[in-house]
Amino acid sequence: MDAMAGRKPAVVWALNISVVLLVALWLFPTLGLFISSFRTGDQITASGWWSALFPSEQTMQIRVADPDTNRIDLGNGRFMVEGNIFEDEDFRGELNAWGTSSRRLGEFEPGTTADLGDGETLTLEADGTYVWEGDDDQISGRAQRLLLDVVTPPDFTLENYNFVLFDEDNSQGMAKAFLNTLTVVIPATIIPILIAAFAAYALAWMDFPGRAILIAVIVGLLVVPLQLALIPLLSLHNAIGIGKGYLGVWLAHTGFGLPLAIYLLRNYMVGLPRDIIENAKVDGATDFQIFTKIILPLSFPALASFAIFQFLWTWNDLLVALVFLIDSSGQTTVMTKQIVELLGTRGGDWEILATSAFVSIAVPLAVFFAMQKYLVRGLLAGSVK
Repeated sequence: MDAMAGRKPAVVWALNISVVLLVALWLFPTLGLFISSFRTGDQITASGWWSALFPSEQTMQIRVADPDTNRIDLGNGRFMVEGNIFEDEDFRGELNAWGTSSRRLGEFEPGTTADLGDGETLTLEADGTYVWEGDDDQISGRAQRLLLDVVTPPDFTLENYNFVLFDEDNSQGMAKAFLNTLTVVIPATIIPILIAAFAAYALAWMDFPGRAILIAVIVGLLVVPLQLALIPLLSLHNAIGIGKGYLGVWLAHTGFGLPLAIYLLRNYMVGLPRDIIENAKVDGATDFQIFTKIILPLSFPALASFAIFQFLWTWNDLLVALVFLIDSSGQTTVMTKQIVELLGTRGGDWEILATSAFVSIAVPLAVFFAMQKYLVRGLLAGSVK
């Protein structure tokens, strides 16, 4: 007993550390996604989200003004182009160094006159003003490229959300995908709950032949991969005329979610006090009245816990939607598919991808935090007698 008592604190510590690690594994990526959604693409490329509150160093590539239209004749075959490299840039930061070749970044300090060879010179000040001098051949054609080492202060913007949600070039696709996702998720969450609640009550409180076998079958279905049923189920839908559409994806999500729903609800209902049900039967209540007026109100924690699981599963689903819903017209595209398309067309626009991804998880997060107090009660139902 003393040895067991001595090991208990270690077990408690291990459990607490495991919980903290699991929370961190979930929290940090979500926090990083949230912070990145308010940053610009240059900032995301230059530094990680954890340094968003601190100044960041990055390399900017800018060309001076077009020499063919902006050069000034100094006489004696000499020409000059002058201006400010930041006049057309929304730049807030500090210039540390600059160069003209990617092989020699930061070669010159601000205010230094760089000798570019054969009498060609370029001077760049810390405020961005420059003077580029040379002969007719040098100050012509393509403008001189400058590579700037700059330090930019922390900067957060709402432009990413404005583009994703309200910009005419993108908002229609995201808004439609959001509505399509709600059209899939709401019925696909409610339908299995309604069916599973009736089935769970029958398996918990009604005596009929084969009840134990049905319970064993339901438990066995929990470990069957849904991928095994995708093609046969789609063939069945095509055979009976459903094809690809909302009805097909509702039925698919209902079928895939029913085993877990029945299992959770049945375990919870079995743990309800038998005296309540027996007294209701003595008073002349039918099974339907007992179910609707007693069992359902008492089973709300279990109903809520499954609703959370089913809502998160259907909202984040891509595979079932691709098989049973999305077609070539694009009219039934859901959020997950829309983000995949953004990844293909805007693979380098990390700020747009981060914003779109966070928009897609905002609703599941709200649902989870609104109903999480029922989650543990529903999951632990029936585990302790």
